[in-house]
Amino acid sequence: MAEYMPLLMFASVCLVLLLGYPVAFSLAGVALAFAWFGAEAGLFDPAFLEALPNRLYGIMTNQTLVAVPLFVFMGVMLERSKVAEDLLDTMSMLFGPLRGGLGISVTLVGMLLAASTGIVGATVVTMGLLALPTMLRRNYSPAVAAGTICASGTLGQIIPPSIVLVLLGDVLSSAYQQAQLDMGIWAPQTVSVGDLFVGALIPGLLLVALYLAYLIGLAFLKPQSVPALPREERETDIAALFLRVLKVLVPPLLLIVAVLGSILGGLATPTEAAAVGAMGALLLALAQRRLTLATLREVVRSTTIVSSMVFLILIGASVFSLVFRGFGGDELVSALLTDLPGGAAGAMLAVMLLMFLLGFILDFIEITFVVVPIVGPILLAMGLDPIWLGVMIAINLQTSFLTPPFGFALFYLRGVAPKEVTTGQIYLGVIPFILIQLLMLGLLAWQPQLATWLPGVIYQ
Repeated sequence: MAEYMPLLMFASVCLVLLLGYPVAFSLAGVALAFAWFGAEAGLFDPAFLEALPNRLYGIMTNQTLVAVPLFVFMGVMLERSKVAEDLLDTMSMLFGPLRGGLGISVTLVGMLLAASTGIVGATVVTMGLLALPTMLRRNYSPAVAAGTICASGTLGQIIPPSIVLVLLGDVLSSAYQQAQLDMGIWAPQTVSVGDLFVGALIPGLLLVALYLAYLIGLAFLKPQSVPALPREERETDIAALFLRVLKVLVPPLLLIVAVLGSILGGLATPTEAAAVGAMGALLLALAQRRLTLATLREVVRSTTIVSSMVFLILIGASVFSLVFRGFGGDELVSALLTDLPGGAAGAMLAVMLLMFLLGFILDFIEITFVVVPIVGPILLAMGLDPIWLGVMIAINLQTSFLTPPFGFALFYLRGVAPKEVTTGQIYLGVIPFILIQLLMLGLLAWQPQLATWLPGVIYQ
């Protein structure tokens, strides 16, 4: 019976989550229940739980994780200061005369929001409230409009500075060192969040380019589904449009360049760059005269809620992983993956499929904190590159969050979409983007250099 306890633990957590219980308490509660039962049955050594205080202290003193509340603050501040609204209006005027121009605008704004907030739910909801009514009013196909908003909203998974990449980078760093120690390498190399940021840059921009190529192709093949703005709604004064673009587009671009540039140039760690981003977002809101005491209070409250959720889940995941290892779960997973046909490729495919399916019921935070620490050392010990693995996981989860019927992005949009947009239309609209995501995963699997070349050039 003992060898099946880790699998029963994992199945029990999934069941409890499906019943609607909070993630952090589900992870810790199920783990402690199994630990008690295992100790009573002589299947579990309670000494494993003695490592919990050290783990919690490690979380409290982890400098990398300080970037999480700072990036959340930056994203929420930009959202509350109506940067997204200004960007969408301006980009619509810029690309409006083109068929598909509004869709292109939504994709580019989604990319900029992803690079400045990194919060998927906030981006999808914001774009759904701002862009969807406008696109429907301009006679866009409801399916195309919904699919574009969902897909552009999930770019926050892969385009740095993404909270997903911050958390994933921290977990992969520990997994990579553990994998090297397991292989007898006593002076292990390290991988940082900055490495993952740089590695995700080319795949993220390539994904945006594929989205835009699809919308441009749609404009030629089905022009009635993506009409241009009516002539009377376009900005005819070129000089005024140019000044508007400079005023609206340059400040957030400078903020993104300051955050990413400081990391890429080796001038700052991701945590320090996050502090630059948070202060920059605050100054941007102040310069636009949109910073009030009420707004600041709301931003701080939202930041506290999101950050508390992240760290509470991390604590719950720490309890779960200790009990899981106490039952021999890591040996079981290692045996399962190494016995698969195809070696490292077969193991990687199995893990990607598992994460894809788990993405239907778990958020990226739970998958990062629970699944990656278990499978990461095993895959990395097989010789996989940690940066490539991290980017593959991020794009895979992004695809999962788009896939019907359980994708998180679909639920976010359904919550704010008008009643005339049916759930079926939302599902239909995301299918082309899911195929693009799968194409991107295939390209990355075929050419890992898409993720590994730039970090090698920058960090030599």
